[in-house]
Amino acid sequence: MTPKINLKNLVLWALYDFANSFVLITFFLYYSQWLVVDRGVSDFWFNMTFVGSSLLFLLTVPIAGSIADKIKVNLPGLRITTALSVLFFGATGIIAAFFPELYVISIITFSFATYLYLFCFTYYNPLLHDVAIPEKHGLASGWGQFGNWIGEISGLLVALPFAAGTITLFGISGRAQPLIPATILFLLFALPMLLFFKENATRSTTLISIKAEYKNVIRSFWELCKSPGVGLFFLSYFFFNDAVTTASNNFPIYVDQVFGVGDNIKSYLLIGILITSAIGAPISGWIADKIGLRKALFWVLGGFLVVFPLMAIAKSLAFFAFICVVMGLWFGSVWTVTRAYLMKITPPSMMNQSFTYYTLMERLATFVGPISWGLIVTFLPRVNAFNYRAAAVAMAVFVFIGILFAKRLPK
Repeated sequence: MTPKINLKNLVLWALYDFANSFVLITFFLYYSQWLVVDRGVSDFWFNMTFVGSSLLFLLTVPIAGSIADKIKVNLPGLRITTALSVLFFGATGIIAAFFPELYVISIITFSFATYLYLFCFTYYNPLLHDVAIPEKHGLASGWGQFGNWIGEISGLLVALPFAAGTITLFGISGRAQPLIPATILFLLFALPMLLFFKENATRSTTLISIKAEYKNVIRSFWELCKSPGVGLFFLSYFFFNDAVTTASNNFPIYVDQVFGVGDNIKSYLLIGILITSAIGAPISGWIADKIGLRKALFWVLGGFLVVFPLMAIAKSLAFFAFICVVMGLWFGSVWTVTRAYLMKITPPSMMNQSFTYYTLMERLATFVGPISWGLIVTFLPRVNAFNYRAAAVAMAVFVFIGILFAKRLPK
C-alpha cells in the first residue's frame, strides 16, 4: 500500500525550505539595513532590487517552467538554480564585508541572487507530488513551511552575534558579518535534498526548441488560465501576496523608522513572529485538508485585512509587538494554503508552468507594492512616521482587492 506521505522525501523537502531560509531572513534583515541605514541608500533603490529580479524572472522563467513540464523532471533544474543562487548571495556578502564602497555592485548581485532564489521554486514546489498524495498536500505543504520558519529562526539566532559585533570573521564588523555564514549554511543544508530526494519521474527525451517556447509562452499561459479557478487565483494572489511580501521585505526598516529600536530588539521581535509562523504552518495545512483549501484561504486573507491597519495605528512598541506575534499565525499559513490550493486546481501536465506563474505573480507584484511603498514613504509627511504608517494601511487595500477576486473562485 502506497503511504499517504513519503516520510523521507518530506524530511528532505522541508530541510531544503529550512536551508534557503538562512539567506532569506539574513539578507532581507541585515543587507537591507546595511544598504539603507549604513550606506545611506534610499528605500526606493532597495525596493528596485526586487523590480530588477522580477524583470529577469519574467523574461526567462516561464520558458523554463514549460520546458520542465515537457522533460518531466525537476531535480536537475533545482540543483543548477540553487548553485547559482549560492554564488550570487556569496558575492553580495563578500562585497558588503570586504568592499563596502562597491555597494552599487552589491545591488546588482543581490538582484541576481533574489532572481535565482525565486527560480529555485519553479522546480521545488511541484516536487510536493513526490511527498504526499493529493488529500495530504495541505499538511505536507504545512510541514514544508514549518521547515521554512524554523530555518528563519535559526538564521536569526546564528546572525545575532555576528551582527552585534560579538563575532567578527570577515572584513568590517557590523550588519555585513552574517551574510557570508548564512550563504554557507544555505548550501550545507540544501545538499541532502539535492543529492538524496527521490523524484518519481523519468526524464523525457522530447526535443526542445527555445525559440518555439518563447513563441508559445502567451498561448500556454492563456490555456493555463482557462483551467477552472486558475486565472482568478493568480489575480487574487497577485494583490494579496503583493501586500504580504512588500510588508515583510520592509519590516526591519519600518520598525527602525517608526520605533527607533536597535537590531537586537528587531531580531527578538522577528523570532517571536517566526515562532508563531512555525506553529501556524502545519496547523493551517491540517485545517485546510479538513475544511477545504478555499475556506482556509479566506481565513488567511481576513486575518491580514485586520492586522495591517492595527500595525499602522500601534503607538507603543509593546502593542505593535503583540500584533506582530499574533500576525505570525496568518503569516505561517499563507504559502501553506496557496501552494496546496494551486496544486489542487492545476492540470497535472502544466504543473511546472503553474508554479512558475505562481512565483511570477509574486514578482510582478513587486512592480506595484514596493513602488507604492517607496513613493508613500518618500512623499508623504514624515512627522510621527506618518509616511510609514500610511504605507502599512496601503497594504491592507491590496489584501482587500485580493479578497474581491478570491470570492469568485469556484467552490
